[in-house]
Formats: sequence, C-alpha cells, structure tokens
Amino acid sequence: MIYLALSILISSSLFVIFKLFEVYKVNTLQAIVVNYAIAFLFGYSLSEAPIEIEQIPDQSWFLGAFSLGFLFIAVFNVMAITAQKNGLSVASVAGKMSVVIPVVFGIFIYKESAGFVKVLGIILALVAVYLSSAKSENNPVKLKNLLFPLLLFVGSGLIDTGIKYVETTYVSEGDVPLFLATIFGFAFVLGSFFLLIQMINGRFQFRWKNIIGGVLLGIPNYYSIVFLLKALQTEGMESSTLFTINNVGIVVVTTMVALFVFKEKLVKKNWIGIVLAVISILLVVSSS
Repeated sequence: MIYLALSILISSSLFVIFKLFEVYKVNTLQAIVVNYAIAFLFGYSLSEAPIEIEQIPDQSWFLGAFSLGFLFIAVFNVMAITAQKNGLSVASVAGKMSVVIPVVFGIFIYKESAGFVKVLGIILALVAVYLSSAKSENNPVKLKNLLFPLLLFVGSGLIDTGIKYVETTYVSEGDVPLFLATIFGFAFVLGSFFLLIQMINGRFQFRWKNIIGGVLLGIPNYYSIVFLLKALQTEGMESSTLFTINNVGIVVVTTMVALFVFKEKLVKKNWIGIVLAVISILLVVSSS
C-alpha cells in the first residue's frame, strides 16, 4: 500500500507544480523539456539491462517508445495549460477520467465485455469532464474552456493505453526502466526541437528558474510512473482495484489542494462533475 500512497501523492504533485509554474512565471515548455532530460537520466542510470544507448533502436519496443515520447511532450503541455487556464481540479479530473479510453480499447482490441454498467461509466466520465470545466453556475461551457480538458482526457488515455499495450507485448520485466527512460529521452529530443524553433524565431529567453522548475518536475514525474508500476506488482491486489483507488485519490487530493492552497472557487457544476468523475471510475473499473 505504501507504493500506492506514494503514487497518489507524487502524481498529484505534478498538477500542483504546473500551477506553481503559473504563479512564479516559469516558462512551461522549457521546464517540461528539462524535466524529461532529468527523467531520462534517472531511468537510464537505474536500468540494470545490459544494453548500451546505441543498441536501443534494435529493441522491439523502440517505435512504441518513440510514439509515447511524442504523446508525453504533447500531453504534458496540455496538462500545464489546463491547470493554468481551467484550474487544478479540472486538470486532475480530465486527466484521471481518461481511464475509460483503455477500457474502450480493451473492448474492441481484446474483445472484453461491454455491459450496461461499463457504457454508463464511460458516458458519466464524459459528462464529468464537461461539468468540471464550467466557469460559472449559469453560463454554458464555452468551447475554448472545454478544448484543453478534452485534449488532456484523450491524450492521457492514449498514453495509458499505449504504455499498457507496448509494455505487455514487447517489454520484458528487466527492460522496464530502460523502456521508460527511452520514452522520456524521445520526449526530451522532441521538446528540444520546439525550443530550437523558438530560438530561430527570437522568442527564446533563458531563465534559471525554468531549469529549476524542470528539475523539480522531472524527479516526481519519473517516480510517479515507477511507484505506480511497483504498486501494480503488489500481491493480493487486483489492478482494477488499484487503478480505482489511484485515480480517485489523485482527483480528491488535487481538489483539496486547489481549494485550500490555491483558493480556487468551485461552482455547483464543478462539484457535480467531480462526484460523477468518482462514480464513473468506480463503474468502469468494477465492470471490467
């Protein structure tokens, strides 16, 4: 249970760090790129697989790691924008509701059951994302406010689905740290490309606080995945139960931080959305 608790706390801290980036005017893209460099170094240094860097392209999971690296850099940027524009609780709900996407993937690819409870859970998750994105009690949710939570919802779901598929299909247990390090490494390279474009266009400004922010983000980012994988290896606990506790725990922790630390105001629609989020996760996972 200690690994599960650490996974919840560290994953929640990622949303908090993104919110702090806004407070301290940290350049999000620069910090994210540095974050992936740190995560890569941690993963590669802790890997026990007897593989050199030049041998990585020969691995069966190489293309999967490249695709996931692209998703990581894209979704992390969307997560930051969502936390800053829509609020901490909205970003948390949108990211954690993405658990329904691996379920849908399982229905069509792995031919899993698609009962009434599971479908109801998926529908409730989509409604939860909509309601949690509301900015006021009476005004309808505008497309510009809904766009980033939906992108975070889809992107996070694709990452979870991709990691599950590539790891279970191509990655041996001993290669997991190197596999994760490769994902982070690709995310770093792709992010550096975007920074290069900024430099060419004259929009790049170096600030030490961006480097510091990236380091502070990279360490929990790496260990959030490591502790989740370790928690999944806990004997006597089914993965469906673990993912339920993990996702609901992150939503609750980030919401409490948003309320008591950042003084975010939640309207009635937001509370309904958060409640539906918890219910939808319970329904989807319990029916799997």
